[in-house]
Amino acid sequence: MLPYSLILAMTVMGSVASLFLKEASGSLKGDNIVQIFLNLMKNSSLYLGAFLYVAAALLNIYVLGVMDYSGVLPLTAFTYVWTMFFARIRLKEPFSVRKIVGVCLVVLGAVLVSRT
Repeated sequence: MLPYSLILAMTVMGSVASLFLKEASGSLKGDNIVQIFLNLMKNSSLYLGAFLYVAAALLNIYVLGVMDYSGVLPLTAFTYVWTMFFARIRLKEPFSVRKIVGVCLVVLGAVLVSRT
């Protein structure tokens, strides 16, 4: 049961990391590349997103050590579920029927592949 909890944590962390990096991309403004780079380096969302990505990667490595690769990798598709919800909550991105159907199909496929 623990590896599945870690997969859940890993996918949530990866999705939240992407969200913070999206927010960090808002600081990509300036008159030249140096100014843009400096603005980005001052953005705390960049560091939080990077930290969460590294933490998720370390969890992934651990889980791969205790579970089969063919079982873990398909379950990482749950990141798409969290991404859709977090984008709706934080970025006010709309749900569409196409997004919902697509995520449902990805999750169904991931579950079917990981169970065989």
